[in-house]
Amino acid sequence: MKILNLYACLGGNRYKWGDEHEITAVELDADIARLYKERFPNDTVIVGDAHQYLLDHYKEFDFIWSSPPCPTHSKVRFTQKNQDFYEPQYPNMMLYQEIIFLEHHFEGKYLVENVIPYYEPLIPAKKRGRHLYWANFILPTDIQERLNGKGIIGGQVNDEFKKLCEFHEIDISTYKGEQSKIKIARNLVDYTAGKTILDTAMGIITRRNMEQTSLF
Repeated sequence: MKILNLYACLGGNRYKWGDEHEITAVELDADIARLYKERFPNDTVIVGDAHQYLLDHYKEFDFIWSSPPCPTHSKVRFTQKNQDFYEPQYPNMMLYQEIIFLEHHFEGKYLVENVIPYYEPLIPAKKRGRHLYWANFILPTDIQERLNGKGIIGGQVNDEFKKLCEFHEIDISTYKGEQSKIKIARNLVDYTAGKTILDTAMGIITRRNMEQTSLF
């Protein structure tokens, strides 16, 4: 199956997908893309704008996973301790642009993932754990997401970073880009959720292909 993994970061969602698929990952941060390629050498890694890449190449894939930037949607901006820290910003509408675009133009299966926002989502989504998911297939009630924040998120930053790296089985020590390493670690999708979602989409795609074949 041909898979497009947008805003790929270090491939938290992709970690348990195996190597039997043809996977293209798009990541804007060149040094994160380098680490992704070291982690998944069989994948095609594109350093560039995932939003534009989707528009230009969506027809080439069977399954698309997109995790657009989430900070402008996050509830974190409205916690008591962060009220004075964050400047007000318009929510980044790329999230909803991609959901609408995929729903109306993409013939394969798609999933868009993001944080639970501080406002009521403009397009209804499925809540699973700490995230919202928009998809054109039915998600399992339990996607086996292990990370609920207890014992990992919060506390001393160095301790949290170490726990997150162990949890996701990653090494960010050689990252030389401008992003915060703790931010990168916090943004990773639980790989058990990534595998459950792909397995669900694959089952639907396989069943559809079998039904189409049986017509001839």
